[in-house]
Amino acid sequence: MPVSSPGFGIYIHWPFCRSKCPYCDFNSHVRERIDHARWRSALLGELEHYARDTEGRTVTSIFFGGGTPSLMEPETVAALIARVRELWPVAGDFEITLEANPTSAEIDTFRAFRAAGVNRVSLGVQSLVADDLQFLGRQHDAAQALAAVQMAAGTFDRFSFDLIYARPKQTLEQWRQELDRALAFAAGHISLYQLTIEPGTQFEQAVARGDFRVLDEERAAELYEATVERLGAAGLADYEISNFAKAGEESRHNLTYWRYGDYVGIGPGAHGRLTLGGDKFATRQHRAPEAWLDLVERDGHATRQRDLVLHTERLNEMVMMGLRLKEGVLLARIEAEAALPFTQAIDQTRLKRLIDGGFLAPPGDRLVATPSGRQRLDAVLAALIA
Repeated sequence: MPVSSPGFGIYIHWPFCRSKCPYCDFNSHVRERIDHARWRSALLGELEHYARDTEGRTVTSIFFGGGTPSLMEPETVAALIARVRELWPVAGDFEITLEANPTSAEIDTFRAFRAAGVNRVSLGVQSLVADDLQFLGRQHDAAQALAAVQMAAGTFDRFSFDLIYARPKQTLEQWRQELDRALAFAAGHISLYQLTIEPGTQFEQAVARGDFRVLDEERAAELYEATVERLGAAGLADYEISNFAKAGEESRHNLTYWRYGDYVGIGPGAHGRLTLGGDKFATRQHRAPEAWLDLVERDGHATRQRDLVLHTERLNEMVMMGLRLKEGVLLARIEAEAALPFTQAIDQTRLKRLIDGGFLAPPGDRLVATPSGRQRLDAVLAALIA
């Protein structure tokens, strides 16, 4: 996908999980019973609502996220994919990703998801260490996880899996060994996320009680640097801060986010960004699953917010997302979103200070964070666009 064409994606949120992981702040819920037919009908209805706003747009990707979308019935996945194809034109390299957990109950449905049209799966492995899997609240062991990765490799055109690093007491040597084991099973893409303590999670409470301590910034940075070095040597470039891929294997859907493209978000709590008539709107669906379901059945959608995004906000959002990418942000895109020349859109004094500090590269046709800047991106962003 050319940098100048960020794509147009469809995000579909399935809010249910078998259990709530202690680090997770996503909109996920545990329910004993789910009326799958009712949920299928509601998701299709909200899809049709947003198709009326975006008629004629070419869809480049669908992403089934959650929650745990591999708990969806394959019939629901198939119906949603088929309806997207009916409502919009789709790109020739149409990417359809589904997130899955590596438990046996979900692995059994892989072939059905493939038959439904899914061509890429993203597995939430999170660790290959038994004690750490238990600490992270995962319901699988390392052997199950690697079996799921192998089955994904044999079922789907493309696959990825996630690991979480900077776990309490994790050493550099332990992480290197785990990375080497993971790389023996990886193909074109892998996601590696630093453990962060999010507000409202079980881990936030555990840290407050003193149950464990997070790694200090220096040790976490050491692990990140080792990650970039080891994966780069294996041919997996850090195209985004937490995502590594061989050329052409990048997540096209996530690139749409990072390149500040438009996307429809449906399902409980889903967010969207839509450019309509030259204006950009931020959408958010009602978060509570049962309330979302009732609203869609009553109104055809459950949009809680549909807010105009001002040019200053558009600039900030684009820079915040785009500097996560190794490719950075095209100056022409910055000027289009800000409706200002680059020299006015970005404070030049702040920019020079960050360039002199080695955190941003001197801009040619784009604004790019250096490796040092990407490692400290929150601070760089605060200094650039505060």
